Amino acid sequence: MTLALLSFPVLLLLLALRIPIGVALLMVGGAGYVLASGWLPLLGYLKTGPYALFSSYTLSVVPLFLLMGQFAAKAGISRALFDAAAAFIGHRRGGIAMAAIGGCAGFGAICGSSLATAATMAQVALPEMKRHGYSGRLATGTLAAGGTLGILIPPSVVLVIYAILTEQNIASLFVAAFVPGVLAAIFYMLAIALVVRRDPAAGPAGPRRGAAERLAALAAIWPVALIFALVVGGIYGGWFTPTEAAAIGAFGTGLMAVTKGGMRLAGLVECVKATAEATGMIFLVLLGAEIFNAFLALTRMPVEAAAIIGGSGLAPLLVLLAILAIYLALGCVMDSLSMILLTVPIFFPVIMALDFGLTPDQTAIWFGILALTVVEVGLITPPVGLNVFIINQAAREVPMLETFKGVLPFLAADALRIALLVAVPGLSLWLLAIT
Repeated sequence: MTLALLSFPVLLLLLALRIPIGVALLMVGGAGYVLASGWLPLLGYLKTGPYALFSSYTLSVVPLFLLMGQFAAKAGISRALFDAAAAFIGHRRGGIAMAAIGGCAGFGAICGSSLATAATMAQVALPEMKRHGYSGRLATGTLAAGGTLGILIPPSVVLVIYAILTEQNIASLFVAAFVPGVLAAIFYMLAIALVVRRDPAAGPAGPRRGAAERLAALAAIWPVALIFALVVGGIYGGWFTPTEAAAIGAFGTGLMAVTKGGMRLAGLVECVKATAEATGMIFLVLLGAEIFNAFLALTRMPVEAAAIIGGSGLAPLLVLLAILAIYLALGCVMDSLSMILLTVPIFFPVIMALDFGLTPDQTAIWFGILALTVVEVGLITPPVGLNVFIINQAAREVPMLETFKGVLPFLAADALRIALLVAVPGLSLWLLAIT
């Protein structure tokens, strides 16, 4: 137990020294395994453990969804989604910012990555908001917050990783994430409405579009709607597995990139290369997490922690709130995937040992949605806020401090949404009950 507890400050020290998270996990996990059991058991584990992890058919969904996101960026989907939203609400105060949120939600449903959603939508929406006189604070804050919708609205790569770690059904988690994801987009739009009500100059109204323009904008997004219906509807309807759905989605967005985005061989090579790099990074972190978690399993720390908390008499809700607070703190210094890989093997047994009045499957899914929601908030919290840095690279004329001020209304909306999800588990589970 002492060895397990000491591993966490050592790991955080390595991260502070800018050691990549996957390498840090490998170093700490490998060293801990040797100290706990010796070299030969570690070599014996390495002979079988990594192969068992990476030969999983389920993991093939990760590169497919990443490739789907790369093709979506090349196909100009983000532009079409933003234009469609702006055609209907852009004439209102703050309407173009709300359209950016709608575009982020739609693109997140195709892409599944927050950083990619933020970077892509910034290229599309930021020039429009500048042209209409939006304040730098509101424009950059909106895009940083909207980017977080990429990992919550299905399909989500991080949600797939959570499902693999906890042995949950990916389709069930996608169903459960849908309502909280839509709720996030609505709350963000309400936050924009409150900001422009207080300061109308921050988000001036854009021009009103005619009926013909609105119909044309809607017609431009029918391929996106079709792909989303095939991927998500096919998973929900049981027509094919999440991996098969990801393959169909990647093929469909690839066709769109060729026919609508003008992608050629050079663009295809670029997409495949970017997907390979992102997949390699994720799989390295997965390998490090596997070895680190194997070391923790040797020390029995997760099991002991669950037993201690379960017998402490603390209210389950209090324990849950403490875990969510830890996620918020970690979100200030770590990325979402690293947090999920590092903490779920420890926190999941603790949560499953508590009684929330739900079945074990319901508890696992509810906690997954809560964890993902809080991890998502970490993408826009100071001092790291990866989405904030991504947007700041696209809007260098806006000071970083202004962007962080711009995300404050969205953080308030997130706090309210998290409170609702904790208080009303049915928001995450009711769609499962009727499907």
